[in-house]
Amino acid sequence: MKFIEINDELDLGGEDHDILESVMDAEEVHDSPREKVKTEKEYYKNYVRSSQWGRNLIRTENTGFTVFYTAVAVVSCVALIGMLLFTISFLPRYGVENPESTKVVKRYVESGLQETGAVNIISGIILDYRAFDTLGESHVLFTALLCVTVLLMRDKKNMRTQYEDFYTIRDEKYHELYRESIMRMVAGILLPCLLLYGAYVLLNGQISPGGGFSGGAVLGSGMMICAAAYGFKTSDRIITRKVSNLIAFFALGFYSFAKGYVFFTGANGIENHIPKGTPGAILSGGLILPLDIAVGLVVACTMFGFYSLFRRGSIGGE
Repeated sequence: MKFIEINDELDLGGEDHDILESVMDAEEVHDSPREKVKTEKEYYKNYVRSSQWGRNLIRTENTGFTVFYTAVAVVSCVALIGMLLFTISFLPRYGVENPESTKVVKRYVESGLQETGAVNIISGIILDYRAFDTLGESHVLFTALLCVTVLLMRDKKNMRTQYEDFYTIRDEKYHELYRESIMRMVAGILLPCLLLYGAYVLLNGQISPGGGFSGGAVLGSGMMICAAAYGFKTSDRIITRKVSNLIAFFALGFYSFAKGYVFFTGANGIENHIPKGTPGAILSGGLILPLDIAVGLVVACTMFGFYSLFRRGSIGGE
């Protein structure tokens, strides 16, 4: 497409109107330098905005979008309120005993150990009876990390903080903790204990209080302490952006396929052929242990990703 120059006194109607729209929609022009094209496009956009026709067009577009947005919002709210009121109509009246409310609790307490193989009935509920709910929560964490990445990722078009290189800040207004010897000394003592305890909580969720979310939170805290005490240059040797993405992909993928298998093979009394192990042993609970590990890895990577993005605008090295 060749760039077409338009006179300042152009009458915005008929063919001239089509020409002006084609100029405004142009992405690249091969016959002119990019900067010149960008300047020309900005000029004609400002020209349209300053003209009476442009103001009327913008006002019409804004009015149409506002009406459509308002209508969709009102219809959605009315539909949601109606659905909630319809659901509430099936609930028992306040203060009236509901004999159906104890069936689920009774099933969990009396049959939980036999059906899940987990001594910790909370883990049995979260990762067996309500495993799909936990899968959704894990995806919510991953989605939140993607949203924060989109908002805070540092790139050529978003230089919120000016860097000489990836690890050195140009103006020294930020105080780096890894320069403090006492911070490194305390982290050297605390970090191994923290990581060991996080692994213990993560691997013993089926036989004691703990599991994927709590163990992953402890491991994520250890990763953040490592980055704060020794600097991102050191932490990037352990977890990079590629490693973080692979961990989240394989953890969520394994969780989805594993529970999908159980859903199709274990429903309606069909045996799913996954051994539950001996209750109280480390290898017990069927899929609860590997699912705890998957959830813990996602939680740890998400916590470290948030810290890294807020601190420097990137996850892992370049």
